Amino acid sequence: MRILVAGGAGFIGSVLVPLLQEHGYEVDVVDLLWFGNNLPEGTNVIQQNLFELHEHDLAGYEQVIFLAGLSNDPMAEFSPAKNFVENGALPSYLAFIAKNAGVRRFVYASSCSVYGYTVNELYDEGCPVTCGYPYGISKLQGERGVLQLQDDKFSAIALRQGTVCGYSPRTRLDLIVNTMFKFACQEGSITVNNPAIWRPIIDVRDTSSAFLRAVQADYNMSGVFNVAYDNFTVGAIGDMVKEEVEELTGRKIGITVKDVQDFRNYKVTCEKARTHLGFRPKYSVPDMVKSLHDHIDDYGDFSSDVFYNIKTFKRIHEQA
Repeated sequence: MRILVAGGAGFIGSVLVPLLQEHGYEVDVVDLLWFGNNLPEGTNVIQQNLFELHEHDLAGYEQVIFLAGLSNDPMAEFSPAKNFVENGALPSYLAFIAKNAGVRRFVYASSCSVYGYTVNELYDEGCPVTCGYPYGISKLQGERGVLQLQDDKFSAIALRQGTVCGYSPRTRLDLIVNTMFKFACQEGSITVNNPAIWRPIIDVRDTSSAFLRAVQADYNMSGVFNVAYDNFTVGAIGDMVKEEVEELTGRKIGITVKDVQDFRNYKVTCEKARTHLGFRPKYSVPDMVKSLHDHIDDYGDFSSDVFYNIKTFKRIHEQA
């Protein structure tokens, strides 16, 4: 099977593409390479704007996986206009030409951010989506544009991912577990801005497995699926990162708890993905910390722009 991974050279793609290759799939990547290329040697990578692709470019692919777009709230809030174009219009356009080109399935990387503020309820895929922030709104727009095209000959799957953390060859240090790990190693202390806020968390290896399960699902399968390892309060995440770093380094790590208001608070159930896709995550928060620590000698300067999406995005925006 030939698969095109749009935005496949980023944080998730750098783990997912090798996984797909290990399973015998022929994978091509189209990416602007904002964060470089950390894919296995020999991977066919086309450096191109996805809006420049046309139907004939997608002919011959059986599936398309969309990992592109702007990937977090700071990027979306820095440039709301580009956020809505890249996260809302782009996946809709790519799914449209994919369907016309005869592609059988389009898998869209969505986000649990669409749920917004859920108080203390456990949300499934049929619950209201109430996010009022640019990132969550745009991810929902992308979802709806893709899913609207689903029919008997075109499967559309949207994976609403929890916050993806852990080690990738294209490392990020701007994700909750990864950020806490960085500060624990760099400063010997972790700051928890609001210990009561809930977040669904998933290791990048597990979310890559979820995409694999989506690729392998029967073609009569379409729809939205939550994917996460579990739900944790930010306070609990801080404690787990602290304890694991102490275990790995032998250093005592401090922790500071604040009370910073946050209107993004959600926890989800992933029963639908387990039942219909066979998705079973394996990696806990301590596992994520260990994966980061196993590669600590590779990072160099923790403050380098390459580890932070917003820093790289601002630099590219200024150069445009």
